[in-house]
Amino acid sequence: MPDLFTFPFMAMASDCRVSLCGDHRSQVEQVAQSAVNEVARIERRYSRYLADSVVSEINTAGQRAASILVDEETAKLLDFAFACYRRSDGLFDISSGILRRVWDFKSSQLPSHKDVDQLLPLIGLSKISWERPRLKFSVAGMELDFGGIGKEYAADQAAAVCRALGVHNGLVDLGGDTVIIGPHPKNKSWTIGIRHPRDPDSTMASVTLDNGALASSGDYERYMMINGKRYCHILNPFTGWPCFGLAAVSIVAEQCLLAGAIATTAMLKGRDARDWLSRTGLKFFCVDESGRRDSNF
Repeated sequence: MPDLFTFPFMAMASDCRVSLCGDHRSQVEQVAQSAVNEVARIERRYSRYLADSVVSEINTAGQRAASILVDEETAKLLDFAFACYRRSDGLFDISSGILRRVWDFKSSQLPSHKDVDQLLPLIGLSKISWERPRLKFSVAGMELDFGGIGKEYAADQAAAVCRALGVHNGLVDLGGDTVIIGPHPKNKSWTIGIRHPRDPDSTMASVTLDNGALASSGDYERYMMINGKRYCHILNPFTGWPCFGLAAVSIVAEQCLLAGAIATTAMLKGRDARDWLSRTGLKFFCVDESGRRDSNF
């Protein structure tokens, strides 16, 4: 029976791994490296930190309230982002990343309401015209940030690379966002643990998957505690302030990109998320700030 070989790596500020099934490690090592290279390619293309990235080119146009033509891959991501914006009633908004200018979660200091409010006019995909392949900004100073979808997209693409190279048993895990490439080599389902939002070394639930993807969102990755209150990095685009109500959400979907967007939107919906998640028809697990759990796994 073939063995399972795991190849760990770092990407997108996360611990990642590609686990592939083969008779020998050498048989799948090059496939794993191709998957790692695909993740690196996507990170380079959509990093806001690189001056020559696609995102930087888009944001240069945003600074001038100009327009820009984008390539097909970026167009597909924009199609998805604008669809999520509409279906979330504006909560899932890739123009809200500009709020990082005033939110520093390493500082243990809250921004002033004035500083936050000054950025709100620069947020809202409704202020940007998207007609393939042209993206046009109407307000000078706006930016887009693909950070909310980049890792999940990279997981999907890395899994697709493995399948294209002939490996059909394994998984890709990018910082907890996981895509099943194909069945477990021992002819059983994959069991994936869901991290406890208050104890990073333990899991609070698990899900078994034969295919599809799992993505999670929560208030535990980047946050600060001030006067006993937790302020997380997931920011409401309407108020400019952190979401509240839920501690963590995990979603199972056919694609990691979709699962991640649904999980983030649920966090932003807070205490209203349960009913909304039920209407999506997807499998979910969520826990609120008091520790109450809800799931249809």
